[in-house]
This record gives sequence, C-alpha cells and structure tokens, in this order.
Amino acid sequence: MEINTIKTLGQLKVTGYKSTSIKDELRNNLREKIKSGKPVFEGVHGFENTVIPELERAILSRHNINLLGLRGQAKTRLARKMVELLDEYIPFVDGSEINDDPLNPISRFAKDLIEEKGDETPISWLHRSERFFEKLATPDVTVADLIGDVDPIKAANLKLSYADDRVIHFGMIPRANRCIFVINELPDLQARIQVALFNILQEGDIQIRGFKLRMPLDMQFVFTANPEDYTNRGSIVTPLKDRIGSQILTHYPETIEIARTITEQESKLDQNQTDLVYVPSLARDILEQISFEARESEYIDNKSGVSARMSITAFENLISTAERRALLSGTDKTTLRLSDFIGIIPAITGKVELVYEGEQEGADVVAETLIGAAIRTLFPEYFPKIEKLEKPDEKTPYSDVVEWFFAESGFELLDDASDKDYKSILDEVEPLNALLQKYQPETAQEDKYFMKEFILWGLVEYKKLSKDRFEKGNQFRDIYGSYISKF
Repeated sequence: MEINTIKTLGQLKVTGYKSTSIKDELRNNLREKIKSGKPVFEGVHGFENTVIPELERAILSRHNINLLGLRGQAKTRLARKMVELLDEYIPFVDGSEINDDPLNPISRFAKDLIEEKGDETPISWLHRSERFFEKLATPDVTVADLIGDVDPIKAANLKLSYADDRVIHFGMIPRANRCIFVINELPDLQARIQVALFNILQEGDIQIRGFKLRMPLDMQFVFTANPEDYTNRGSIVTPLKDRIGSQILTHYPETIEIARTITEQESKLDQNQTDLVYVPSLARDILEQISFEARESEYIDNKSGVSARMSITAFENLISTAERRALLSGTDKTTLRLSDFIGIIPAITGKVELVYEGEQEGADVVAETLIGAAIRTLFPEYFPKIEKLEKPDEKTPYSDVVEWFFAESGFELLDDASDKDYKSILDEVEPLNALLQKYQPETAQEDKYFMKEFILWGLVEYKKLSKDRFEKGNQFRDIYGSYISKF
C-alpha cells in the first residue's frame, strides 16, 4: 500500500486492509521467512540448533515468551530481533495514545472520534521500528508506571470528575498496544507488580484505581530472567509463570569459533585500530578460551555466569594495549603479542563474580590464572604434549629450549619494547626456531613471534620455565635458576 496516500479511515477501507493481531503478524511473517529459507535472527550466533528453533515454535504458537539464561546470553538481542518479523507499517487512529487499530478501536478516544467523523477519521502509520518497548524491572517500578493511574491535572483541565475514565493516564503497557513489550530481569519486579500483569496476559483487561476497563490489548510480551534471580534477588510468581506460554533456555557459545564470531561482530574498533594492529588467529583463540576457563573455574561463581561481554571488552582492551605500545614507539604497524594480554585484566576483574576462594586469591591473580589456564589448554593443540612425569635425562622436544635458559640465565621482555627489540630478544632463543619449524612449519611470517612467545608461556604453565612479573614486563628464566637466585 502507498501509505502516503491513505490518510483517512475511508481510504483505508477502500484498499481492503484487514486487521491482524500482532501475534498473527509475527507468525505470518515468520512462516514466509522459513518457507523462503531466509535467516530469521541474523547476527545471533550459536543458537541455530537450540534456542532459535524453540523461539520460532513459540512465535508460531502465538505464545508470550520468557527467555531464561545467565547474563550475556543475547536474551535482549533476540527480543529486539523479533521486530524484524513485524509488518513494515501499520495504520492507527491519529492522536490515539494506545495506537488504536482504525478497524478495531478499543480506547474511548478512538471510538468517539470514529463515531463523530466516520470515514473521515484521520489515520497515521506506525513503522515497525517504533513498535518495540523495553522496561528494565527494578524494585521501584510501580503499577502506575506499567499500567496507568488517575491524572488529577487532566481531570482539572477537562473539568471532569475522577469517576470519568477520560482522566486516566495510561502507563507503558497500554501505550505499547500492538507492539512488542519486553520486561528485562522479570524476577526483580516486586511480586505485587507481577500480580498486576495477570489480567493483561490472560483476560486482556486492565484495572486502574477502581476503573475496570475492558481493553483487549494486542501485545507480544517477551520477558527475560536470570536463573540466579530465582533464589537471590527475587522470583517469578507461579501464576505469572503459568500465564507465559513458552520458557526458552539460552546458553553461552559452545565452541571457540562461535565465540570468536560474536566477539568480532560486537567489538567496537575503529579503522585506525584495525589498520595498526595485526591480530594472530591464535591470539583470538586464547582470548575466547579465557571465558571458557572462567566458566569452569573454582574461583568464580558459575551460577552467576561469565558474560560474552567479557570477551568483547577484553578484546577491545587487548587491541588498545597493542595500539598504545605502537604509539609510544612511533610505529604505524604492529603485531599483537602474548605479553599484551596483561592489558585485559581490568576487563576480566570487572566481569566475574568471585567465590570465597577467589576473593582470598584476589581478582588480579584470578585473572592471570585464567590467562595461564587458557594457554595451558590450547598448547597441546599446537605442540607436543608435556607429560607430568618424564624419565631422568630423557630428551624431549623442549630440552634445547630449557637448556638455553639454563645456560643463558634468561631474559626480560618489556611490555613497551619496540617491535625491533621484541623480535631481537626472541631471536636470541635459537631453539625456538627449530621447534617452530618442526611442529608448526606452516606458520605465517607475521605470526611467528607470537608463536615463539606462546611456546615460552606454555613451558611456564607446564613448569618447565619460570616467569616473574615485574613493574615493566616479564622475566623468563630457567625454573631451577629462580630457586638458586633466592639464596
């Protein structure tokens, strides 16, 4: 329809337009997308075979939906993506506070206007981008905020008594009529406020200060909740859960590849950063593995979860660490180093909920432990596994490297060392070249120094070398030499 030419109810009727409820609208458009093979929730990764099919079934069933999952599991993003399943434009009675359907008005204002003007009733058009409402549930939310209240100023201006329903000021939910309405963190909503939603979800009427208004609101509700909230800050009252058609469990990325895709998509980097800093593929894997390690760590409360936002902000910090180093040394191109990972610690400490043991260790120590655990996990995928028990005097793939450190007493690797100095220091450890050539001969030239440093950090994690952190960098030494130097 050419909406610019349709400005009255009469013109709308001529087109043969038929009213459709929002749930049928979502259902019909979803059916068309599925039949055409078009992706439905673009930009949401890792849910293709789990969450998205369940969400599609809920939409086809015309259900209100509760997305249940730990923080950083794309619950709100999924809800916002549902907007793309709405019709591009819908008509509504011009001036209506609640987006009245011209062919099926429910407010007194719209009914009176149509009765007065008939086919000349003016209509406007609402774009789907304006049909999404979102409210974060907090303990201070009131029934008046969500549903409405009597407006004494309106009563005075219109010279009406409080018994007249025209003095009602509608809350967020009635104003979201014919829209998607999302309530985030539902358990944080006080129980008495949750009770106020019963009739809206089931019977379709609303009650405000004694007014019983039969207003069959046409809405798609989406709720989000964190399982932890069921026992900590609050809970969803049972009758409300009973009125929500489908509860869908979300989850974290199941593979590093999926996690990488999410991080690369969501990271806010500008062209200067991407041009300046080259990022080896292994660095991206280590970064994502840190989140996987955190979700299994004994120091972190796994009931609280580790948000995907941790990897995103950590990646941004990682790039910024390399960028700052390049700016200090005056270079216009640099490669990310493993020692740059020291810069992601602030992004980790602010995102994880520590248990008692973690608090005793300290947030910074836990963050460094997670980085080390990620390197330890990935190391055997690139180089021979280091066994815990080895025969005395047995030659291993790493013997030459360890012997070099025993003979040379190690070196210091400064955080802000120039690229030239950084490469020069690593080149001194000649056995690293042989190790790299033998086990990773296909390594790209720009990745070689990162891989060399990766070998050193891996040997540290497997107790073959020692690494001591000092104010300006790291010192790598033979593990026995570090004991001797204490005496």
